[in-house]
Amino acid sequence: MEIKEQSIKPIPKMEEAKLQDKTCKKKKIERKDLLVLSYLRQNAREQLTKISKKTSIPVSTICDRLRTHEGGLIKKHVSLLDYKQLGYSMMAHIVMKCCKESRDEVKSYLMKNQNVNSFFRINNGFDFLVEGIFKDITHMETFLDELQGKGVTEIKVHYIIDEMKREEFMTNPDFAYSMMQTCND
Repeated sequence: MEIKEQSIKPIPKMEEAKLQDKTCKKKKIERKDLLVLSYLRQNAREQLTKISKKTSIPVSTICDRLRTHEGGLIKKHVSLLDYKQLGYSMMAHIVMKCCKESRDEVKSYLMKNQNVNSFFRINNGFDFLVEGIFKDITHMETFLDELQGKGVTEIKVHYIIDEMKREEFMTNPDFAYSMMQTCND
């Protein structure tokens, strides 16, 4: 996936003074944090000095703010992989319904299973949603059979044909500016 360099104007000095001490009331996140986070969402390996130049926020401030958000707002730093290049050509979203008495066992199994990339508890008649990564259809079918043996009563599989967009929320600094505006409301 190609990330395009965006030319975003630094926060004007007058606006910066207004924004500096204000926080978004709902989440207590400073507005400049949103701007820095949008650049990190584009490329978490971007040098902080480059982000500092783009945002007119001192590097030391960026470092301090990032340390503040580690383990909270920033859950973890990861790399997005092309699973096909690793030999895992099958990706699917799987929704499932479980017997009430087997829910904990199924949850434990899914939390430990290496083929489960993402795992969610959901509603609307189903219990869990899993994003699974598999070598092939046979590998996935084995996984589904194991689930049914653990008390899963209904399974719906949605095969991922092509990834169109992934992990793009809040990567555009303009969006961070718009989020700043909603903090005022």
